[in-house]
Amino acid sequence: MVTDINSNTYINRELSWLQFNERVLQEAEDEGVPLIERLRFLGIFSNNLDEFFKVRYATVKRIDEAGKTGKSELGGISASELLEIITQIVIKQQSDSLHILAAIHKRLEDENIHIVNETQIDEAQHRFIKNYFIQHVSPALVIIILSELVKLPTLKDSAAYLAIKMELGKQQKQYALIEIPKSMDRFVVLPKKGLDNYIILLDDLLRYCMDDIFNIFEYESVSAHMIKITRDGELDFESDLSKSFIEKISDSVKHRQTGEPVRFVYDKTIDQETLLFLMNMMGIDSKDSVIPGGRYHNRRDYMDFPSLGRTGLLYDKIKPLPVKGLSLERSIFKNIAKKDYLLHTPYHTFSYIVKFLREAALDPKVKNIKITIYRLAQISHVASSLINAAKNGKKVTVAIELQARFDEQANIDYAEQMETDGVNLLFGVKGLKVHSKMCVIEREENNKIKRYGFLSTGNFNESTAKLYTDFTLFTSDQRILKDVVKVFDFFETNYKIFRYKHIIVSPHYTKTKLFKLIDTEIENVKKGKPAFIKLKLNSISSYMMVDKLYEASRAGVKIQMIVRGICCLVPGIKGMSENIEVISIIDKFLEHTRLLVFCNNNDPKVFISSADWMSRNIENRVEVTCPIYDADIKKELLDVFEISWNDNVKARMLCGSHENKYKHNNLPKVRAQFAIYNYYVDKLQE
Repeated sequence: MVTDINSNTYINRELSWLQFNERVLQEAEDEGVPLIERLRFLGIFSNNLDEFFKVRYATVKRIDEAGKTGKSELGGISASELLEIITQIVIKQQSDSLHILAAIHKRLEDENIHIVNETQIDEAQHRFIKNYFIQHVSPALVIIILSELVKLPTLKDSAAYLAIKMELGKQQKQYALIEIPKSMDRFVVLPKKGLDNYIILLDDLLRYCMDDIFNIFEYESVSAHMIKITRDGELDFESDLSKSFIEKISDSVKHRQTGEPVRFVYDKTIDQETLLFLMNMMGIDSKDSVIPGGRYHNRRDYMDFPSLGRTGLLYDKIKPLPVKGLSLERSIFKNIAKKDYLLHTPYHTFSYIVKFLREAALDPKVKNIKITIYRLAQISHVASSLINAAKNGKKVTVAIELQARFDEQANIDYAEQMETDGVNLLFGVKGLKVHSKMCVIEREENNKIKRYGFLSTGNFNESTAKLYTDFTLFTSDQRILKDVVKVFDFFETNYKIFRYKHIIVSPHYTKTKLFKLIDTEIENVKKGKPAFIKLKLNSISSYMMVDKLYEASRAGVKIQMIVRGICCLVPGIKGMSENIEVISIIDKFLEHTRLLVFCNNNDPKVFISSADWMSRNIENRVEVTCPIYDADIKKELLDVFEISWNDNVKARMLCGSHENKYKHNNLPKVRAQFAIYNYYVDKLQE
């Protein structure tokens, strides 16, 4: 039973998220997307689903197990009903994904790329596979022999296992599990034959080598079916006062692997006897989402499908552009002392951030560097620049968020390294995640301290900067940076709440300030003055913010929203939201910029922000929304919004239903991400 979400004032957050993931799946289905990229979108779809079950499904399950309905938090649906709805939607999406994968496999054949299984191996491939198994696979295997007399070891979260059933004769059976090694490539490239490429999945390679693994059992027959378990991904903290905060986070990350199961996916061709045996041993119950799947799970591995040198089957790589007027070969301090600059990755190169920090690390006049860190790259030049600065005698303060979900271990490792090298670490504020993205540098000039810095919508992460769209404002505007320093003061003396004249800071002021901006538009439209609101967000799930936008819509304020992911607001409903339009763009890059525009009687107020309009961002995190004062940058951001709004290739219209309809019209084709890149190319040539 699927609830009609049009009947509610809000769209349930979890169901809206599943709509978003369906848009990702649509990219895998789109024949206009390069073939190997389609496989990678399937991988993203699967990876998203894993995280959804670890976090959101697990949360709803906790509500249900606590005996609560959760209707007020879940948009009018009870927790028990929602668990059932989610499972049904996911079963349908998983089925669709299998059909899409089969269609992609057929297209790969047309491109002379053959994915073979264990029944399709010739003599030359046989020799290669046997040698590969002995040299690379066998030493890494973890094999668990199952018995009702021996307790099953804890299966790893989101790891894929082959469930083995051996018929031993005289109706005797032996069960076992083979863990698919995460350390190994899932796709094994076999020797090429002429123009033909051959790939075998590691799963099928293991099936081919069953006798090498289990020959001691002298079985009569053997079968292998894949299973996967997903566990509750919430961190539970110990109250041990003798442990440091880093130690508690580290221990909690390790304990995540033993969290309660929330999803069990199995190959639907597995026999019932084996399935029940496994579910009993693993303690899977009716509260868990039990999903029949295909032959292969962990399709997130398709994100790393080998390119085979076939560049025509991938998106063309773009060359990141320079920011007009900002040189990587000269002092960035001298440039931004004169005016503000906007970095828009991945269209512009992330190198400006690293260059800025490296310059600060070397400059004798720089005295202090303060920065927030949420997610670092695996090899982080940002972190090495900060360590370099500390070694050069600068006072470096890093507010690092150790609870950045699923990146905790990487942040812990860098935190320990930075602490060893003299960086002053701040671990935020108890009960609040530090999600703001900002840096301020204090430099001595003419016996006075002058501040330089940047504020961003995204993490200071070299890897994601190639894939995520984000804005970063470089500025020496002392008004803004004085406020930024107050946020760092709050980290150190968080019993004291500061007042900010320019930036908007969660959790103390965001709701009040945003309501005031929206109220101005409501007042203006009532007076017959121009009024509009333009928002670009990753998600909006705060009911109080949704209600405020409904109020503005009822007053007659025109509202345009670009929302990539969760959207609990129902647009286009007469008497409630008829003046609100919402689109979502899923394409080559992950849309991650957050942009707020308020008409202000045709004198637009423009902001970039680290915060989405979710309850957690407004009430439970330290977030910063930064005003744009530079007229050129303000125009640039308005131009970028308009280009995105006019997308009629990759934009979907969000209508409050379960459908994800493309925004098609008879106007000239606009594919926003490609058009924005061309916009910046033209800017350089002006």
